[in-house]
Amino acid sequence: KSNYFKKSFTYFAGVRFDVIQNGNSPNRYIWIHGDEQTAKMALEYHLENYGGTAFMIQNEKREISYKSTIVDPNRIFSRSGAYHALRKFKPGWAKGTLKKALDELDVDRTKFLDLLMPSKEAILISVHNNFRGYNIENEREKSQRISIKKGQDLRDFFLCTNENDYNILENGPFNVVLQNKLPDKDNDGSLSWEALRRNVRYINVETRLGYLSKQKKMLDYIVKYLN
Repeated sequence: KSNYFKKSFTYFAGVRFDVIQNGNSPNRYIWIHGDEQTAKMALEYHLENYGGTAFMIQNEKREISYKSTIVDPNRIFSRSGAYHALRKFKPGWAKGTLKKALDELDVDRTKFLDLLMPSKEAILISVHNNFRGYNIENEREKSQRISIKKGQDLRDFFLCTNENDYNILENGPFNVVLQNKLPDKDNDGSLSWEALRRNVRYINVETRLGYLSKQKKMLDYIVKYLN
């Protein structure tokens, strides 16, 4: 168990992230959707027991307020993704205002990612929960490899961008999907594609909302077998 916590904070797209460091593990973690509370609890437990640096969003809903609209914070990690995200809830923008918002996000994003991204050897781990039927099959088309385990719920899975990590996880008890080929156009704007562009090892630990012990076990598995 690590035993010291360093706390600071940063901002991205106008929303605060608490940055909590425990011990010397080079791994970085992010909790980005405020309504995914199981993921938050799993990450807090994991950080206390294994160490690392976690970026925790200070927001209670899935979307954050930005300018005169709301956006999903995990859809603005590319300019193209941000364009679609900003127009989702507000299709009409006054002339010039959308470009200005996108330009500001470009600057903001670079600053935030330079803080968030780990060293090349370490892993960036995001924690997510689903509660609308989303599952590993939704990722099949965008994936290069997929491994579904007997008796494992399709809504609980790892998504990784590094083939070596996939090879190890494939031999474990949990569902896993590999996405190590960038799409032609990143209209999605998710953090996983940005990590892949930067050649950073990225893993999303995705479970059903409420399945805390499952998410803890999956986080535990990464640290035990991948470092």
